[in-house]
Amino acid sequence: MLANLTGWHFVIILFIILLLFGAPKLPGLAKSVGESMKIFKKEVREVTDNGDSDATTSSKDAEAQRTDAA
Repeated sequence: MLANLTGWHFVIILFIILLLFGAPKLPGLAKSVGESMKIFKKEVREVTDNGDSDATTSSKDAEAQRTDAA
């Protein structure tokens, strides 16, 4: 679907976006999209880090339980 788009198509799409939002609103729109991406990346990193630490914690808990049982 997107393979048939050429450079002119993107120029036309950008022109339509410019008409819809207006030039003064575009920097604010770009800033909000950038901030949203930063927040998204931060959340993904936290989930990934928590997943790694949860695995480490659960293995430590299992080891502690084995030590208590012995």
